Amino acid sequence: MATEYPPSATDLPPAVQALIGQPQYEEQTEFPIEQGYVLTSCASVQNGNPLYWQPAVAEELTGGPIAPPSMLSVWFRPHHWAPGATGERTALMTHFDLKRLLDLPEAVVASNETVFGEPVRMGDVLTIRQIVRSVGELKDTKLGRGRFWTIDVETVNQRGEWVGTDTYTCLGYRKPGQ
Repeated sequence: MATEYPPSATDLPPAVQALIGQPQYEEQTEFPIEQGYVLTSCASVQNGNPLYWQPAVAEELTGGPIAPPSMLSVWFRPHHWAPGATGERTALMTHFDLKRLLDLPEAVVASNETVFGEPVRMGDVLTIRQIVRSVGELKDTKLGRGRFWTIDVETVNQRGEWVGTDTYTCLGYRKPGQ
């Protein structure tokens, strides 16, 4: 079933119109998915689910260890520094592109929805791509004048299997008087 997105505004700059529906920023995880990251994440939120801590339970339930589905976006949060890396290292670059192209210096994530596919397994190498799905009309909000936009982050594993999609609805805005 295809997701329905609101229609995009008709007054968008050509550079923004050109982004809609076009995959951007395709990238792979910087390292294969590994158990240490999974256990550290589970420990940080006191997630004691035996599926993640006990290999025999994971084998019985899922055919081997998997990462918690809620970690899907974790694998693409870049380290602020990496050997040889240059420039800004941030997740969800299409969001920052839209802020710049629309001259909206402030932004918040208004909602986030994730749909899961195949489980993420230890050793998987994941690939994402970001797709701007819609950019709304200018509107006045309590935060200021701005636009809502929707971005999908689609993720597949090294076998080409879809493992999930994060959908972000954001509000980019300019504070009154800015």
